[in-house]
Amino acid sequence: MEEEEDESRALLAGGPAEAAGGAGAAPGTAGVLAALCDPSRLAHRLLVLLLMCFLGFGSYFCYDNPAALQTQIQRDMQVNTTKFMFLYAWYSWPNVVLCFFGGFLIDRVFGIRWGTIIFSCLVCIGQVVFALGGLFNAFWLMEFGRFVFGTGGESLAVAQNTYAVSWFKGKELNLVFGLQLSMARIGSTVNMNLMGWLYSQMEASLGSAGHTTLGVTLMIGGITCILSLLCALALGYLDQRAERILHKEQGKTGEVIKLTDVKDFSLPLWLIFIICVCYYVAVFPFIGLGKVFFMEKFKFSSQAASAINSVVYIISAPLSPVFGLLVDKTGKNIIWVLCAVAITLVSHMLLAFTLWNPWIAMCLLGVSYSLLACALWPMVAYVVPEHQLGTAYGFMQSIQNLGLAVVAIIAGLILDTRGYLFLEVFFIACVSMSLLSVVFLYLVNRARGGNLNYSAKQREEMKLSHTE
Repeated sequence: MEEEEDESRALLAGGPAEAAGGAGAAPGTAGVLAALCDPSRLAHRLLVLLLMCFLGFGSYFCYDNPAALQTQIQRDMQVNTTKFMFLYAWYSWPNVVLCFFGGFLIDRVFGIRWGTIIFSCLVCIGQVVFALGGLFNAFWLMEFGRFVFGTGGESLAVAQNTYAVSWFKGKELNLVFGLQLSMARIGSTVNMNLMGWLYSQMEASLGSAGHTTLGVTLMIGGITCILSLLCALALGYLDQRAERILHKEQGKTGEVIKLTDVKDFSLPLWLIFIICVCYYVAVFPFIGLGKVFFMEKFKFSSQAASAINSVVYIISAPLSPVFGLLVDKTGKNIIWVLCAVAITLVSHMLLAFTLWNPWIAMCLLGVSYSLLACALWPMVAYVVPEHQLGTAYGFMQSIQNLGLAVVAIIAGLILDTRGYLFLEVFFIACVSMSLLSVVFLYLVNRARGGNLNYSAKQREEMKLSHTE
């Protein structure tokens, strides 16, 4: 106990170095070190934020490894597009169930620190097994690796958000979520533009292309997952230390999942679920198959196709925090969602039916994808009582993963049998369904006098009238 008090006193006095009169160190350096070591200071929280951002980097980098290496995987493993898309489906299947239990496992079973470390380990193990599948020329092993990777990936995102809430409650939280999302998108972008180049380097050094080259490339990509695991270990240590010094509580997700709540979900909430599923199934599977699409239809080189396929993530990285702020300041969520879905529809139509420069369509898709995320997900909180939020978000992620798993397989089948034009028509149909649901949501909300389309000012007034 005395040791804890001494450590606490030393930190609050500006650290042991300063307490000793700065012996052997410049006073400026000692002050910086003291601030970095003191959990109550901003510098220390910024260090924690840096670790939080890199915590998810590895899993987002490796999630789209198949998209970055589609040609190589299909050629080296001798699989068609349907089999290739199973690599995405196997990632999504475990999360149909795990979305309900990720929060529960963090709160009640492992705790935030051990939970984060365990989920990071699963991501590492999954990527290693995925790479071994390439090395041993066993596609079933690659699929199993993606399944294990999926069990860790989405739950790690829940853990990341829990740490963010625990350390940054209050004003900075939206900005922190925006920065985490930006870092995730940077991970995806680096993957799209690096893995193809890395494969060609391995091919040159090993002397030939083939499943061994593929396996080695994926194993090197897995280094990013080890970086994320190191961040998880460092965060666990710093969080435990802060708890000891500041008597801070260990973070909890606060999720209460009760499947019986599903029967109480309102019509607007079900419409939000439909918008979510129909929208995202036309974005992620498209990016998963996009590289070869740009090479075949627009005759892009492999490197140029990778670059344009990653532009959605490149745009999303800086725009997500900006759009988050915009939606916060203006309100009118349904109108923003309507704009986002309509722009996405235009983007897919340009890609399907014109030979215009695809950079135009992909930039539009990047902008609309960023805007939708900022306007759609917060709407759940306006139509669900607080005690049902965990169930609602869990259910939304669950059916999103179910949709992504099913559509990944359907997209592969369409591409093998009918080609890219039919696939684009299928994606246009999905986005159109999403657009109709947004219009219906607007009408239902208006008829019921709902608050989904309130301006920020109206929401503020409503909050004040509730507190009075």
